[in-house]
Amino acid sequence: MNQLLVITAMGADRPGIVNELTEALLDASLNVEDSRMSVLGGEFAVMLLVSGNAASIETIKQQKEVLENSLQLNILIKTTQKRSTDSEHMRYNITVEGMDNPGIVHKLARYLSQHNINIVNMQTDCIHAAHTGTPMFTVNMQVDIPSEHNIEQVENDFADLCDSLNMDAEFKAA
Repeated sequence: MNQLLVITAMGADRPGIVNELTEALLDASLNVEDSRMSVLGGEFAVMLLVSGNAASIETIKQQKEVLENSLQLNILIKTTQKRSTDSEHMRYNITVEGMDNPGIVHKLARYLSQHNINIVNMQTDCIHAAHTGTPMFTVNMQVDIPSEHNIEQVENDFADLCDSLNMDAEFKAA
């Protein structure tokens, strides 16, 4: 039976990192099931969900230090399990856009946390508006909302929060 690992790695960005890392995983007979990769500043960061048999998992764990040195990455390896599907939550996509200000992510996350809403995925970006150069901030996230919540109320309250931050918000069922 296959086991699962989450592997996170970070290091100075350069061409070939993904090739070299996935080659090491393939050589250990591991399969990449899911991944997120991004360059933030000058650093490359990757999160991978990989699967393999017990021997493959043990091989990559034992090779961690060698891989860190050869790939020039900081690597963290953690065993995990498949996430169970859950009918007690509803998945929603939320987009928030507006002028950038410190604290936006924290205020949105605080609201969601206070309402027991889990952030499953989040991506943020700051770009400068074409004509004015004003920094514009965008948040795209997927959340799991408990089924017992009144979605209309959650959406209205979240929109009120976004209004107070001079941000626009859009809720869509995933």
